[in-house]
Amino acid sequence: MSELEIKGNWNELKGKLKQKYGELTDDDLTFAEGKYDEMLGRVQKKTGKTKDELRKEIEAL
Repeated sequence: MSELEIKGNWNELKGKLKQKYGELTDDDLTFAEGKYDEMLGRVQKKTGKTKDELRKEIEAL
């Protein structure tokens, strides 16, 4: 799944991530143009997963 596909499905993916990781907030999951890595960094801090692990998890949703 490309970054463009992720952006297109972001509301659905955001909901699934919030269900899986209850500590994530809307601010943590803000997906702005060119800020994908920044968002992954915020989620990484809260979940303890690596960016690669998170990318794979998001693609699997």
